[in-house]
Amino acid sequence: MEAFAKKLRETRKEKGLTQKQLAIEINATDDSVFSWEKGRSQPSLEMLCALCTLLEVSADYLLGREE
Repeated sequence: MEAFAKKLRETRKEKGLTQKQLAIEINATDDSVFSWEKGRSQPSLEMLCALCTLLEVSADYLLGREE
């Protein structure tokens, strides 16, 4: 979970998005994105797919399974 939080935060910043912008783009709440990046919760499979599409990375990358 910690790897996911770190990868999500880093990738979001690399794409120049705020947490609020990311939330709007994937139809999530600001609180959800904040919780994901803090490692307090995990996105649903649907949200994980939306994150991968928006951030142009694989699920394996966000989950820390590949560099």
